Formats: sequence, C-alpha cells, structure tokens
Amino acid sequence: MSEYEASRAFAAPAELVFDEAADPSSMDEWLPHDVHLESADPPDVTVTHGAGAERERALMRAERDQLRVEWGTRDTDEYAGWLQVTGIEPDHSEVIVHLSFFDPAHAPPGPKIEEALDQSLDRLAEKVRHRSESAGG
Repeated sequence: MSEYEASRAFAAPAELVFDEAADPSSMDEWLPHDVHLESADPPDVTVTHGAGAERERALMRAERDQLRVEWGTRDTDEYAGWLQVTGIEPDHSEVIVHLSFFDPAHAPPGPKIEEALDQSLDRLAEKVRHRSESAGG
C-alpha cells in the first residue's frame, strides 16, 4: 500500500472551505486535471482518470458536521482518500488531503501524486479566495 498526504492553510472559515471542497458539481475545478467526477446519484459517483480512460464506479461521502469528505473506488479497491477541514481560528483553517493506493501496481508514480495534491490544493485555495472575496470577506 502507498499513502500520500498534503496540507494547506486557508485564510477562510472552515465551513466555507468545506462547502467548496465538498461540492460535487464543482470538484472538477480543483481536482487533478486528469480526474473527472460525475455525481448523478451521490454517494454513487463515476470517476474518469485521463482522456480516453474508462469510467470507474466510486463512492463519495461528505459529512458537513465533521467537515470531512471521503471517497474510493467501488469495484476494484484500487484507492481511497479523504479530505479533512479543521478550523484554526474564526477566519483561518487547514485542509489535509490523504490518498491510499492499495495496489502499488495501479498507482501513479509518487512524485506525480505529490505534485497533483499540491496543485489541487492550490486550485482549491484559489476557489475559496474568490468565493470569500465575492462574499465581501
């Protein structure tokens, strides 16, 4: 099993960060660019990894009371992950995202995963910043 984790501080309330991170209709805006999510019937979702890739059945669950999102493949047990938002102060929070690949043969190279996590957190931070500015915060 291979595991990866990244974290980022946000200058925004934890609830606002969670709302952006957990919205399945806009997750493609911050997920790695080769990952696309379709969420017609949550918690059942469909994930595609890259152009021309097959669609894969997955599960995604968002728990607002815990400020946590969890996901994973349904049929193959290839990977699972979670994103946790923690409030630090009223207008500051931290996000930790964690990925577990259960079959290293199906995992992308480690540096690619680490880069994708960092870039995803950058895009999420930009979405949160834009929403916070739009709300006058």
